[in-house]
Amino acid sequence: MKAYVYHGEKKFSIDEVPMPKAQAGQAVAKVLCASICGTDLRTYRFGSAKLKTPITIGHEGCYEITEVGEGVDLKIGERYVMAPAIGCGQCKSCKKGRTNMCSSLATVGFEFPGTFAEYITLPKEAIERGHLIKVPDHVSSKAASVAEPVACAINAQSYLKIEQGDNVVIYGAGYLGCIHAELAFMQGANNVFIAEVSEKRRNKARTLVPKAFVIDSSDAEYRTLIGNIVGQEGVDVVITACPAGITHKQGLELLTQNGRMSLFGGLPGENNYHLDSNLIHYKELGVFGAHASTVKQNMQALESIASGQLNVEKYITEFAFSDIEKAFNSLINEEAEKAVVIP
Repeated sequence: MKAYVYHGEKKFSIDEVPMPKAQAGQAVAKVLCASICGTDLRTYRFGSAKLKTPITIGHEGCYEITEVGEGVDLKIGERYVMAPAIGCGQCKSCKKGRTNMCSSLATVGFEFPGTFAEYITLPKEAIERGHLIKVPDHVSSKAASVAEPVACAINAQSYLKIEQGDNVVIYGAGYLGCIHAELAFMQGANNVFIAEVSEKRRNKARTLVPKAFVIDSSDAEYRTLIGNIVGQEGVDVVITACPAGITHKQGLELLTQNGRMSLFGGLPGENNYHLDSNLIHYKELGVFGAHASTVKQNMQALESIASGQLNVEKYITEFAFSDIEKAFNSLINEEAEKAVVIP
């Protein structure tokens, strides 16, 4: 079968690799759709010292069972998505249901072979610990394949407690910035601002999330514009859904008393900013991290898609597996919001 393999030092290739075989406790599935995550894009652009190479990357997808190993109660032909960050099941975090915080976390596309392949082994650990979620018949495979990043946004917003009437600022107009905006509206937010430096992305966001105020965060006066709409006391929630440290500093300054901020987008090490601890102290602000997602949150994401609350297909651009590098470059060039590869 064919797989998109990372060989280290920013070297990738579509290779012929052995077809997986289901061992006891495992299953093999055809990859129906695989979507490209921001983490995959960073690896494509800059490489990754964290990965043991060669390895097939990718962790977002929709799969059809083609083979089951001994002891596996799955049916051939059924479709599933998978919560890809798999905890040990025994540590304090796992027992609390916070499997994404497991100190022995193993993730598809990192410790396990990933989704950018024609077939994938569904790990014994994922099956045993309930990480496979059945896709309803009426949900398309491409929509299901982008549910996992929605779960990551749900994880971040679980700390923010967005309420009826809240004002929310989201930095970044990519797929997840827009999803954050849609989730905020679903929870009753009043004004939602998507702040973005790219004109191309701003124009797309205005079409994709028409209820949101889409503003140019490279404009020196953009915070004044927000204040003119919500009042000078500030906003209730800030979410940083882009890899720019300046948004951490400016976002904190935008918050009103008892405001909450999610540092959702990871930063390159040299791009970190120091937060003003006095602002946090005197305004009693809450600042939260976010990493991956739990099984429950993946279920919630798929339910929001299946119920029609979230239309994720409008964000998707499809690519053939042979065009996977075009898919990566479409994201770099801001031509696609969410690139989905069809093996």
